[in-house]
Amino acid sequence: MSTGLGLELRIENLDSVRGAVNKLTKGQLNDALAKATNDTAFQGRRAVQSKYASAFDRPTPFILRAPKVFPATPDRLTASIAPTMSTTNAPSKGGKVGVDPQHVLQAQEFGGRRADKRSEVLLRRAGILPAGYQTAIPERPYPGSDDGRGNLRGPFLTQLLSYLQTFGEQGFKANMTEKRKKNVGKGTAKQVGRRYFVAYGRLRSGNASHLAPGIWAASGTHGVDVRPVLMFVRAASYESRISMDGIVRAANLQDYYDKRVRYRVRQAVEQLGL
Repeated sequence: MSTGLGLELRIENLDSVRGAVNKLTKGQLNDALAKATNDTAFQGRRAVQSKYASAFDRPTPFILRAPKVFPATPDRLTASIAPTMSTTNAPSKGGKVGVDPQHVLQAQEFGGRRADKRSEVLLRRAGILPAGYQTAIPERPYPGSDDGRGNLRGPFLTQLLSYLQTFGEQGFKANMTEKRKKNVGKGTAKQVGRRYFVAYGRLRSGNASHLAPGIWAASGTHGVDVRPVLMFVRAASYESRISMDGIVRAANLQDYYDKRVRYRVRQAVEQLGL
């Protein structure tokens, strides 16, 4: 089995089940080996998830669920573990405005600049996010905007992107109309809504230059309550924080694989009544 990171697991220590192996046809043995390989791959996945949970600050379920097993078959006795949205590489369901977890985690393993989130791509394409900058939520998140893990909630982010008309011509129906904009933040007819606007601080001359670069919200009577929603920050360079290869090696998967091979071979013989 290979994780795609150079880890090779060998079929070893079969002496105790040599007699059982000899009772199986090649197809029956390959079926048992495929099951043992997949058992080990899922054990490796659990090890990776455990490391994510300890290495990252408040990791999202999206990241914790990212490692997927690409299973072995009797005809292809290799399995791999990789962070991705699905083992079919299908687009994420549920409309998450984000990025493939492989791109997020690459900077955590190898260091360097993280890939842009989909929301950042949209903001940059719309001419809102300056070159060389990415986004971050403020130290005190805008009320109702964050998910408690350092990210904007999906529905809130989608509303924000729609308000700012970032979806382009192909997504024009997803962009807010002026009428809908006036109702943002209104719970009842008596409540005053809010409006979003972009400030660039010293990055560009113009209005609101006294505010830090980012997206802000103004609410209250005459818009006097002004708070930051999403800040523009220079793209950071990350140091390596995780090693997929190290995680899997620390899990001692070779020993685990040996045990699962012996178990699956014995199980096959018993089930076949041999």
